Amino acid sequence: MKVCNSDTGNEFELLRLDMLARQFPDIVQGCGRVVFFAEDDEARLSYASWRTEGGLFERASEAGFKLYLMELLDGFIQYRAQIGQANRKQGIVRIDRGTIAIEWLPDDDLLTGK
Repeated sequence: MKVCNSDTGNEFELLRLDMLARQFPDIVQGCGRVVFFAEDDEARLSYASWRTEGGLFERASEAGFKLYLMELLDGFIQYRAQIGQANRKQGIVRIDRGTIAIEWLPDDDLLTGK
């Protein structure tokens, strides 16, 4: 399993994603992405959209992976807000056949989900 983060040096996020991937290795073998964002006035997860292949969303929901990932994203957003880190309101989690990666997008960019 491989865990990636577009922000270099954020070991906390990498560690937590790695722990989640190890807990749900069969889910991380799937393929999909989770686009997420927080509203301007809150440092909390406001919305997440899943785009997956081969029933991954259903398996992730049933296994508890979805719930844990949403809790992690909410915690990441809150922590980034507390420390004043840029790129804290939106991003994409990619799950791709053994790799889970998080990419934080600039707060002022429109969320495109590319």
